[in-house]
Amino acid sequence: MTQSIDRRRFNRGLLAGGAAGVMSPWAAPFAHAQNGANYTGPNVVIIRFGGGVRRRETIDAEHTYSPYLRHVLAQRATLFTDMRIASQEGVVTSHAQGTLYLLTGRYDTYSDIEGKFLSERFEPKAPTIFEYLRKTYDIPAHQALTVNGEDRVNEDYLSFSNTHSYGVEFRSSVLSLHWFKIFALREQIKSGGVDGDALAALQKKLAELEARNYRGEATSHQVPELERFWQRWRLHYGDSGFKNPRGDRLLTELAVRALHELRPKLLMVNYQDPDYVHWGNLSHYTRAISIIDQGIERLVQTVDNDPLYRGNTVFVIVPDCGRDTNPLMQISCQHHFNSKSAHEIWAMMFGPGIAQGNIVNKPVDQIDVAATIGYFMSFTPEMAEGKVLADALL
Repeated sequence: MTQSIDRRRFNRGLLAGGAAGVMSPWAAPFAHAQNGANYTGPNVVIIRFGGGVRRRETIDAEHTYSPYLRHVLAQRATLFTDMRIASQEGVVTSHAQGTLYLLTGRYDTYSDIEGKFLSERFEPKAPTIFEYLRKTYDIPAHQALTVNGEDRVNEDYLSFSNTHSYGVEFRSSVLSLHWFKIFALREQIKSGGVDGDALAALQKKLAELEARNYRGEATSHQVPELERFWQRWRLHYGDSGFKNPRGDRLLTELAVRALHELRPKLLMVNYQDPDYVHWGNLSHYTRAISIIDQGIERLVQTVDNDPLYRGNTVFVIVPDCGRDTNPLMQISCQHHFNSKSAHEIWAMMFGPGIAQGNIVNKPVDQIDVAATIGYFMSFTPEMAEGKVLADALL
């Protein structure tokens, strides 16, 4: 870390500040830059161990399907074994909601913007960590990135809030197959190589994809660096979708290429495939956990082998939600219906300034993640309600 703070002074301030003033303990000793200042702190990679996972198959040392995470990374990390999603009215144990709790540091109640049943087109009710970071520092759009899966297009539009003085100007950029398809269709139409019915078909498909943007034209940004990223991707993989990886392997490939080509300061990778257990096959769940574990290993190796990132990058790994433990069902972890175990998650953090081989068993909250990332990157998430996870700090 580029900044340090006496641990005892930090803890005294944290206790004195309480939840309402959580940032006060460290906002005072740190002189935060105004918008336009250069960022010189550590890079942060957030890995949403998504699709809803239980502790048993992930951080339980005897039963894990994520051996790299539990047996290798744990030796260089702090592991919070009892992170929880709060059990309170309006708090839902699902994917987009859990992601928003991580991004905003708040437990807000979310509903579809048009009130449609089972639709999850949400808007953050407070600034996201991307907005806080980009408002505080001069970080271009292509260096604040979210990598999303192809099955939850709604999550591509969680990139900014409508909070006064924050908002779309400070959004994260998104890498996903959805955005690549839009890019590829635009390129095919611009090329002039098709006409007649073929051109009409491309235009119709493009309009259908663009219509899924429920946040409006403001999110249809075309950042030159991202355009070049997709050009290189298209040159390598083509348009068919048959050559590029799929599922969570695709997210790993996008994230690794982003680290090499876009050099992000803040990168969030939203893995999702364990949720395929909904279809009734336990192996979909356990295999997906293993694939995420392999992806994490590749991302860590990429960072460790890169002089720009090596020794200057914090990893934060945390699920979006837990899963049910229902012994009456053939597959006990098939759903995540707000049961007790669906609220039970965990977090692992490692990098400069973080204690190694440290296991914290006391209860902590999912919304503490945003405040802690703010601490690492020296910005103030002023509307977040969580606490900095001081037990991880040296």
